Amino acid sequence: MSSGLSVTWLKELSQIPLTASGVTLASMSHSAWLDSLIVPGYFASFSAAFLLADALYKSPPSEDESGSAPEPDNSSAPTAEVGSRLSRTIDSTGSITIFLFRLVQLLGILALLSLSIFGLINKHDTRSFSGILNLVHCALYAYLATLSVVSILGRTPLNYRAFVHASLILATIWGVYLYRDVWPLATFNSFPLDAAEGNMLWVKLGLLSISGVFIPLFSPRKYVPADPKEPTEPHPEQTCSLFSLLVYIYMESIIWRAWRLPRVTYDMLPPLPDYDRVKNLAGYSFPYLDPLLNKSRRHFVFLLVRVFWVEFCNLASMSLTAVIAAFAAPISINQLLIYLESGRAESAIRPWFWIALFFFGRVFKDISDQWFLYYQSRFSVRVQAIITELVFEHSLRIRMKAETSSDSSPDDPSRNTTAVGTPENASDDGEADAVGGERPHSAMASTSTAVDSGSSDENPSQGKGKSKSTEGRKSPTDTKEEGKADAEKKSGNKHLTGRINNLVTNDMTNLENLGIFTVFATVESPFQITLSIIFLYQILGWSALVGLAMMIITLPLPGYITKLIQGVQKEKMRRTDSRVQTVTEMMNVIRMVKLFGWEHRIAAQLDAKREEELIAVRKSKLLTLSINLCNYMIPILVMLATFFTYTVLMKQQLTASKVFSSMSVFDMLRIDIQATFYIIPQLIQAKVSMDRIADFLRNTELIDEFTDDKDEETGALYSAVSAPRDVIGIRQASFTWSRDSAPAQTPGGTRKRTFTLNVDDELIFQRGKVNLVVGPTGAGKTSLLMALLGEMHYIPAGPDSFVSLPRDGGVAYAAQESWVQNETIKNNILFGAPYDEVRYNKVLEQCALERDLSLFDAGDQTEVGEKGITLSGGQKARITLARAIYSHAEILLLDDILAALDVHTSKWIVDKCLKGDLLEGRTVILVTHNVAIVSPIVDFVVDMGSDGRILSQGTLANALARDSKLLREVNEENEEIEKAENEVDSEKPEDATAKQTAGKLVVAEEMEDGHVGWSAMKLFIGNMARKPVLFWCIYLSGHVIRHTISNFQTWYLGYWASQYETHAPEEVSVPYHLSVYTSIVVFGTLFTVFCVFYFVYGSMRAARIVHQKLITSLLGTTLRWLDKTPTARIIARCTVDIQALDDRIARSAEMLVEMVVFMLLKMFAVILFSPIFLIPTFLVAIMSAACGNAFMKAQLAVKREMSNAKAPVLSHFGAAISGITSVRAYGAQEAFKKESTTRIDKYTRVSVTHWNLNRWVSSRIDFIGTVFATGLAAYLTYASDLSAANTGFSLNMANSFTIVVVNLIRIFNEFEISGNSLERIQQYLLIEQEPKPTTNGVPPAYWPASGRLEVEKLSARYSPDGPKVLHDVSFEVASGERVGIVGRTGSGKSSLTLSLLRCILTEGSVRYDGLPTDKLNLDALRSNITIIPQVPELLSGTLRQNLDPFSEHDDAVLNDALRSAGLFSLQDEDDESRITLDSEIAGGGANLSVGQRQILALARAIVRRSKLLILDEATSAIDYGTDSIIQTSLRTELGKDVTLLTVAHRLQTIMDADKIMVLDAGRIVEFGKPSELLKNEKGFLRALVDESGDREKLYQMADGVSSS
Repeated sequence: MSSGLSVTWLKELSQIPLTASGVTLASMSHSAWLDSLIVPGYFASFSAAFLLADALYKSPPSEDESGSAPEPDNSSAPTAEVGSRLSRTIDSTGSITIFLFRLVQLLGILALLSLSIFGLINKHDTRSFSGILNLVHCALYAYLATLSVVSILGRTPLNYRAFVHASLILATIWGVYLYRDVWPLATFNSFPLDAAEGNMLWVKLGLLSISGVFIPLFSPRKYVPADPKEPTEPHPEQTCSLFSLLVYIYMESIIWRAWRLPRVTYDMLPPLPDYDRVKNLAGYSFPYLDPLLNKSRRHFVFLLVRVFWVEFCNLASMSLTAVIAAFAAPISINQLLIYLESGRAESAIRPWFWIALFFFGRVFKDISDQWFLYYQSRFSVRVQAIITELVFEHSLRIRMKAETSSDSSPDDPSRNTTAVGTPENASDDGEADAVGGERPHSAMASTSTAVDSGSSDENPSQGKGKSKSTEGRKSPTDTKEEGKADAEKKSGNKHLTGRINNLVTNDMTNLENLGIFTVFATVESPFQITLSIIFLYQILGWSALVGLAMMIITLPLPGYITKLIQGVQKEKMRRTDSRVQTVTEMMNVIRMVKLFGWEHRIAAQLDAKREEELIAVRKSKLLTLSINLCNYMIPILVMLATFFTYTVLMKQQLTASKVFSSMSVFDMLRIDIQATFYIIPQLIQAKVSMDRIADFLRNTELIDEFTDDKDEETGALYSAVSAPRDVIGIRQASFTWSRDSAPAQTPGGTRKRTFTLNVDDELIFQRGKVNLVVGPTGAGKTSLLMALLGEMHYIPAGPDSFVSLPRDGGVAYAAQESWVQNETIKNNILFGAPYDEVRYNKVLEQCALERDLSLFDAGDQTEVGEKGITLSGGQKARITLARAIYSHAEILLLDDILAALDVHTSKWIVDKCLKGDLLEGRTVILVTHNVAIVSPIVDFVVDMGSDGRILSQGTLANALARDSKLLREVNEENEEIEKAENEVDSEKPEDATAKQTAGKLVVAEEMEDGHVGWSAMKLFIGNMARKPVLFWCIYLSGHVIRHTISNFQTWYLGYWASQYETHAPEEVSVPYHLSVYTSIVVFGTLFTVFCVFYFVYGSMRAARIVHQKLITSLLGTTLRWLDKTPTARIIARCTVDIQALDDRIARSAEMLVEMVVFMLLKMFAVILFSPIFLIPTFLVAIMSAACGNAFMKAQLAVKREMSNAKAPVLSHFGAAISGITSVRAYGAQEAFKKESTTRIDKYTRVSVTHWNLNRWVSSRIDFIGTVFATGLAAYLTYASDLSAANTGFSLNMANSFTIVVVNLIRIFNEFEISGNSLERIQQYLLIEQEPKPTTNGVPPAYWPASGRLEVEKLSARYSPDGPKVLHDVSFEVASGERVGIVGRTGSGKSSLTLSLLRCILTEGSVRYDGLPTDKLNLDALRSNITIIPQVPELLSGTLRQNLDPFSEHDDAVLNDALRSAGLFSLQDEDDESRITLDSEIAGGGANLSVGQRQILALARAIVRRSKLLILDEATSAIDYGTDSIIQTSLRTELGKDVTLLTVAHRLQTIMDADKIMVLDAGRIVEFGKPSELLKNEKGFLRALVDESGDREKLYQMADGVSSS
């Protein structure tokens, strides 16, 4: 194909606009109504019609709606009235600046109107061709003048609409004049059509440029709030001009502020645009995404598209315009090289036009690209905000049942993972819309939790979530799909807490680029490939179709690899879930891990989990390498096939213009295919994440209040019976912890312990009275409260069944496991209620908190820390109680509030609080084991049996008469009651010499200044090989060789084409050149594979080592550091930052090295052929570096703020989920949602700034590169004598150079920002550490042979600068002795136990079995001492795994320990739901009562067979009978050489000890045998026993020990 023929379509392009030439459009010019000058008139007609239709459709706004105040009747002050009108006019336009801009536009239009009228007057015949045109233009400008007046004087929003219409029509007129009078100047044979107008033409063009281009571009915009009722401070992007918006000038202020200041803080960032606030986003998205509001089971992607269709349309339009603009460069290069090949002979179009097209095409493409990314980033921010809030709100509805691994079937391959649900497999729960319309979105507490018999399924054992009555109506396919869905639902619930954390961290990260990936894969990529093939067909003929065929043939290969990646990605996410859950659980029981000396074993478990995850990561990266090879090879194969066909089969000659213009398009094709295959795995990742989110939203079990899947037949059988008004109670109903819980399980296999609460008759609590719920440990007392609160699944037994808890007057709840927020003590008590000083002080007094507050320097402003770590168990219990008492709720549910309190404090609570004026007339339902102490105030008693049924209800006497065991416990308890006045435990604030200095406990998140430090970078770079310097030298050399070959490959094509200029076509050996070119490609491919392989294995090594260091550091830190660091921050290091290490850091480091080498070699190639461009090249580099440096200074600060804004979102999630029962009981869901939106908005505000900064730097560096490439093109065209081949090569290199500069800045920024994760990990490698193990610290193998303990002058403190909590404590305990430790709150009991384990800073000497403990390794010391804390901690898994987590003992030993701990005395051997070694324990022991957990913790301690056993209030939540059994077991079952230290409040627990130690204010005030201490008439213990209700029995116990 000849050169002239190949560009026929380009030459025809030059003829299209020449309407006067008669070549193509001349026929149109014979009619005035088809003239191009009339086109704006048609636009104006459409505009008028649109405005008129809009005015008819919408009623005119009232004065109030328009925001204008009524005009005052003030005829005596016309000047003031004019001023007022002017002020209102300015306010209506937005500002004085906008007003002046629109005024200038009006003046410009009036000037144009005057010129048109002047032209019309000069034309005597208005019916002539030109007369008609002038007449139309007069009417046009008159219409524009009217619009302009309306834009100034009209009301909002009409004035803005008029301004937009006027500006668009003016821009159209301006474009028409460019078309008629500027375009012909770019040709050799055409002239301006309106040249006859002379200078008047250019005056018109100037006025149009100002009115139609300058003013619309540079005029600021009025702020229009998203919600007119709640305007906020506008973001600069809401008020800036269109030009500022296009090129991000409005970001300059934050850039230069960051440049001047050492750190940019959150308050310095631009405010969040109101349309990006969660409240506004949720308003229009939740009706489609919230499963309660939309019952559709469509894929989550389609729902997102429905919500964000406007954003997707914007993305698609920007994508298409960018693709079209991208072809300006290859078209320009083609025409310039044809011009050079012709010896600079004249052509139809002047060369400067192609240079201008090159420039403006690149500028237009850059702007389109930046706006595409702007819309994408805004889409990303909104999706993350919406889904995060949606997941949080949904978490407030889910049933927090005790999830165990048996929730998935043993055969389920995903039973240890989080399964991913798909819509095809989803059950039909909620398929139909909610009956009676949509459910209200709010989770606010309803007026009552009364549930009638029609609100649930009749049959509790329906199985698989299907009722028997509906099962028969389903097809086998439906049944199969439902069963599959339910299996997924169960397995999906296993790691619920870790799963939710993962959803709002890793899965949100996967959705970050969803918009750009979706639009690219569905719109941009197909469109660009189509245009590329069309262009290549024009240049190279049908050989381009051969290239297309080659592309289609090779596409299945990457498709297959993509399918493999999908499977690997799912597996990776499952393994990541498992590791995250292990980390989360580790952090939840970190104190137990440290107290037991399990750090090394837990670290080994985590390393194993991490190794499994890294195997999946490595597979994913190697498959990604395969995809990248396809990206690299497919375009080259396409190009080879095309050139082979063109030269060998078509016998055509390659020329420089064809080679380099087609190479530009092949390059675009390569980038397109590369991006497509990069995006496909990311899209798969995003789909997996969306499936996981949809699975959580649709398949997680909700509490009954939020479920709609009622059984129709059951509902028909049992007519709804409403509970009587104001009744608190249950009638004929059963309750389970889960919908799929069956009362009995199939024998064999792993046991799943279930519990059913049964109310066979009617249970009605008395209003305005104190109601008591009693029963043995594990009887279901807490379950009864949960049933009333709606937390358990309700199963009616008959037509008149109901459960009712009226909420009109409010409900307050104090949980057995005290729940406090990471807030001040005061805020924990207020819990969002208004502050009433008198009531607040009464609550402090009645809950015995005044003395506790006196121990804190900050008083009630003390932060309690995460999970209340700064408080004792008793303090947390009383704060939880105080919250309930302070509330104005009419009904109080108090769950075992006295368990964590000593008897005198319990007595105080009963006398001052439960009998106090604040509880007068309020209904109290109290669960407790302390029956005797509360008996004087009890009006109604419910006695629970061990099988979850009610033994009796009525008066206390009635309950005691029916339950002999309860009677015995009450008699045993009476011995404790009279001691409340004892001086040892009296409340004397002045005695507290060691005040706690806790005020602001939780330290602020650490943030570095400036660039990421070398030490953090070295963490990754230095761990990629044993010899990192050698590694990086080899890696860099590989890239240099690879890109040198790539440049040579491009040059060689130009060299091949130039052979046709100097040789006859038959002398050019096509096979030779093709074989050489192919060889170059093969060598380049080999070096590419080597570089990627080499880097993958290096990055895997670094990822493994960094994770090991992080876990080792966290496990080796001090308890004090753990106390003051929120768990959410630690988990964020182990999840988000570790994922960044695996993915972003490795990827950005690899790309950074590659691009630096790529840029330097391209720059060298440009300078080699055009040495004069040495200085411009360095100028481009310097200017780009300056922009990049200013950008990164701001971006790093913003990214750090962004990282730190994420942790509060996660911690709020954790706090809400851990206290979900309390939150729902108080009806505080809305307050928690509001706090969630505040925290998400804070994160979004930083995120928006982060993305806008990226756009700022990209737009500037793109422009610098465009100017450079345009300058080079102009130089090579007009001032250089290079051949066409070398010119094409230089332009190709320059084009690549300018593109890579901006990508280099972007990647360098991503590397630094990703390095922020390294920085955060590095911070946690430098935290305070406990002493590390040494060889000298390993004890002899026989140690400890006995439990002898010698303590001399032991002092202790919690921090180096803190006060002493123990003062010169000295005592000795012989091997096998049992020592009881008593003392009031703050006396140092727990501090003593921690100091023996070296968990706090100590001075003095402690010798255990003859060896000084300060010389021993901590793991050796702690693994040989066992402590049972007051709050027991259990792991998820079987009971066997909890008792023996490292499989060191057989079942006989474990069962003996359970028997010694008293478990078997609590349950019947014939009970199917009894606890055995195979019973599944939920995370934290959530499926057990607190008493049962204490028993299991005691059994675990017995299994360890330590010579020293410490019980710290270990039986406080156990009833008296079980406590007696446990104490007897401890006396008989433990070895004679086992020393037992028991901290207790019950005298009976420790009165038969060999010795008793009484502590006060960190000092020992008494220590000796009980019988000897009782002889001291003024002794503390003597006074305590003498005032006891069972004095004689305690003396007998003491004498018994003495005599023995």
